[in-house]
Amino acid sequence: MSSTASGVRHGVVPSYLLARLAESGRFPKAAAAARQTLTAGRPPFRARIDLSIDENGDLVAQLSDAPNRTISDAGNTQQLPGAVVRSEDDTPVEDTAVNEAFDGLGATFEMLLAAFDRNSLDDAGAPLDATVHYGVDYDNAFWDGERMVFGDGDGEVFQHFTGSLTVIGHELAHGVVQHTANLEYQGQPGALNESIADVFGALTEQYALGQTADQATWLIGAEIFTDAVEGAALRSMIAPGTAYDDDELGKDPQPDHMNGFVRTTEDNGGVHINSGIPNRAFALFALDLGGKAWERAGTVWYRALTGGLSSTATFTQFADATVAAATTIDRATAAAARRAWTTVGVYEDERVPSTD
Repeated sequence: MSSTASGVRHGVVPSYLLARLAESGRFPKAAAAARQTLTAGRPPFRARIDLSIDENGDLVAQLSDAPNRTISDAGNTQQLPGAVVRSEDDTPVEDTAVNEAFDGLGATFEMLLAAFDRNSLDDAGAPLDATVHYGVDYDNAFWDGERMVFGDGDGEVFQHFTGSLTVIGHELAHGVVQHTANLEYQGQPGALNESIADVFGALTEQYALGQTADQATWLIGAEIFTDAVEGAALRSMIAPGTAYDDDELGKDPQPDHMNGFVRTTEDNGGVHINSGIPNRAFALFALDLGGKAWERAGTVWYRALTGGLSSTATFTQFADATVAAATTIDRATAAAARRAWTTVGVYEDERVPSTD
């Protein structure tokens, strides 16, 4: 909950989950860490040469975009950015969190470049910066408008946020949203902001593993719970509301259909809760199309995000934008998009996008 360019910290762990954990009697250390996390202060272009051998046996050199990563260590303080501990051309260090952050930033860069021909978060080669070991037992990871920040977790409930590629891809995706539609972090636009970040987080993991849509788990943050928690992940894109069900943390509150849309003043109007609806729409869309989700399905979502989408877009307006983007691919892709939005109740039927 550090300040960003828009005054909002986009943390991967929702405040309602931390608030529930803060009252835990079963996890005293985690409860103290959650209280501390909730009250914490809100705090050049590169290229690479790819070498290959052509059919004549000649060496071919191609110039392509490359990431520019810098990892800093806050030393368990809440002072950003911290001391630089690894830069782009450095070899791995002994600190696992540093190396995981470095690799995760690189994996996200590679997915954006390969899937969408996007050069970093701003499409202009922006440096990728991250800080590890933020705070003491800090139970979150977040994008602060300029960098990724990772806590270490309390060890009882949350652990090594750098170990989850979906978390890293999710948080960096907030940077992509910031540089494109800049969706307001409130209500339905905020839930879309969170959902698009989940989509990119899932795509980052799937791209890195070479998975097809039907091979993927569609889980966000599967690695950050300890074994003491009854749950698989923070969120399930394909089955919202099923990610965890724990005596202390409660049950995953995400709806999977507009019939369950939650109206609340908490969580910026339920941005982490109602994001389950567009999350499921994307997962269903990708599974319907088959193959690798970052190809057709991801391209449609990316084009909708970057095609003049309003910062106050509703679910229906975003759905219309995805169908319009899908139509530029082919009729089958557009039909699949309409089916997905109909299944989750954003469309009452498989209609064509509005023209107003």
